Amino acid sequence: MITVLHGASTAGGAYQPGLSDYVIGVKGNGMAMLAGAALVQAATGEIAKDADLGGAEMHAEVTGLVEYLAEDDAHGLELAREVVAGLGWQGCAAAPVEYHPPKYPAEELAGAIPADYRKPYDMRELAARIVDGSVLRDFKPGYGAAMVCLQAHIMGQPVGILGNNGPIDPDGATKATHFLQLMDQADTPVIFLGNTTGYMVGTDYERAGMIKHGSKMIQAVTNLRVPKISLYTGASFGAGNYGMCGHAFGADFLFTWPNAMTGVMGGAQAALTMEQVARRAAARKGIEVDEARLAKQRAGITAHFDSQSDAFFTSRRMLDMGMIDPRDSRAVIGFCLATCMEARRRVLNPNAFGVGRA
Repeated sequence: MITVLHGASTAGGAYQPGLSDYVIGVKGNGMAMLAGAALVQAATGEIAKDADLGGAEMHAEVTGLVEYLAEDDAHGLELAREVVAGLGWQGCAAAPVEYHPPKYPAEELAGAIPADYRKPYDMRELAARIVDGSVLRDFKPGYGAAMVCLQAHIMGQPVGILGNNGPIDPDGATKATHFLQLMDQADTPVIFLGNTTGYMVGTDYERAGMIKHGSKMIQAVTNLRVPKISLYTGASFGAGNYGMCGHAFGADFLFTWPNAMTGVMGGAQAALTMEQVARRAAARKGIEVDEARLAKQRAGITAHFDSQSDAFFTSRRMLDMGMIDPRDSRAVIGFCLATCMEARRRVLNPNAFGVGRA
């Protein structure tokens, strides 16, 4: 483990650098201490300075907790890269292979994909702009048609791609489950391109077994042993977030586009649900609905849900690993694939004991 001390690491947090293989401390800002100056004075009466208790310079010169002292944050990251470069993993990278770029330029994504998730588009339009030669093999295209299952290559690496052309119905969930099992069996990484409001609801879908078929798909996503890379490209609502390998489902990498919306449900759906609850409650009590109050409630709920579903809101709360420009999707996914496959080739030799610093 490598720790870069950009700021304070106190109390239990101080043991993170203590248990690390390498610690890089940034001069003036990096600190590691069991108690800061205020707590030390309160606990023992001693008046001390934070820098004397746990400054990066002190640890580099006195305790030996810090191996490398950085001039600033940027230098700290440079030193971390040098440490990683010295681990001897260069030979784990795959040999370069030849591949053809997509036939359709990534710049077209700005026009091919609508910013509003409510406007439908064919996920194949996106896939054709990120896979090698824009060559796609469509798995069961006529069955569960809203669930798009594709096989392709990205920068020479075989991949399976799961995408949404709408809500997920029982047939789509069944198809996805079958496809994911095949990808796992073939040791093929899976790319999730999520744009769905969730699993279908209603009498017909419930009676068709939506719960059990959706559960099969979610189980398949959870149990995949191959690399999983997720990209929020539009809506990611409700259990649709689960089925498309959302934040809690173990994606190796998860990124979002700026237009994506992530939440339990969309603002309009939440507002309509609460409106129906209010109307039914009024009907049971035999009173008239206050339409003006209901309209105000509708607007407030919509704004509240939509503001917290916005990609800028969710991403800054670390519900993904970062926001990317849609036109960079191929480059980002290709890099992540290479990272995942390189990690699988690394042979780690963990010690039976912890780090013992001088």
